[in-house]
Amino acid sequence: MVTRKNRITLIDVVAISLIAGIAAYLAWRTAVVIHYRWNWSVIPQYLFRYDETAGGYVPGFLMQGFLITIKLSIWSTLLAIPLGTVMALCSLSGRLFWRLIARTYVESIRNIPPLVLVFIFYFFFSDQIMTALGIENFIRSRQESTRDTLFFLFGPPAHCTAFFSAVLTMVLYEGAYMTEIIRAGIQSIEKGQWETSASSGLGRWQQMRFVILPQATRRVLPPMAGQLISTIKDSAIVSVVSIQELTFQGMELMSATYLTFEVWITITALYFALTFLCSLGMRRLEVAMHIEGTSYLSV
Repeated sequence: MVTRKNRITLIDVVAISLIAGIAAYLAWRTAVVIHYRWNWSVIPQYLFRYDETAGGYVPGFLMQGFLITIKLSIWSTLLAIPLGTVMALCSLSGRLFWRLIARTYVESIRNIPPLVLVFIFYFFFSDQIMTALGIENFIRSRQESTRDTLFFLFGPPAHCTAFFSAVLTMVLYEGAYMTEIIRAGIQSIEKGQWETSASSGLGRWQQMRFVILPQATRRVLPPMAGQLISTIKDSAIVSVVSIQELTFQGMELMSATYLTFEVWITITALYFALTFLCSLGMRRLEVAMHIEGTSYLSV
């Protein structure tokens, strides 16, 4: 049975027809007016290729960049969430000193273009601090099993220094937005929750840990999902400092093959697949947490 909510309307048909018409016009103009010769047959080898040494298929040029994008996004998100939580708690602290630290951090990062941050941390943190610490030499001197693990987590040892610099930049940039999301979620909890938990003899930290944060978590999931998707898309900006993520690999491949449309359509599809899957995953998590919270309240 088709419900009213899922029924296809005339507006839907018009919108789909319009999109299909625009796509057909662009395809016609590309083939007839620009005389572009499509060559999709070579794209699969840049996604996966057969390696006789490995005895199977291995990631191709674009897929290698795609995996770096995933690693960069995962590490940036995993580190930005605790940073944003700490800064959000500082911004809600009763002490002026901690509020000033949180506000200075948020306003400084949010009012600086991310491209500027990338250059600052790459040329200072990567070239100076990371080189002085000898991170690359340390990784190369480890046992093979350790190097394989580090390669799986962070990428090739030769690029680890730049990768760490990119992660730090993304963590600081995304952490500022996470701070505001988590702060707003905490402040959205009704005042009665604070009063009730205080009357139960809980201290402020216990109130925050056992009462406020669990409720705030369910409320901040939708904006945090949006920020996660934004992190994936923002990761493309580190391509300007030669981080070999998906966008950088795409530019290199386009320069070598001149397959402009094929390369960027493939990259678009990969970005969309990743962000769409993250969106679906966060939506399921949001539903699961909502059901869990409802069950808990009904007890």
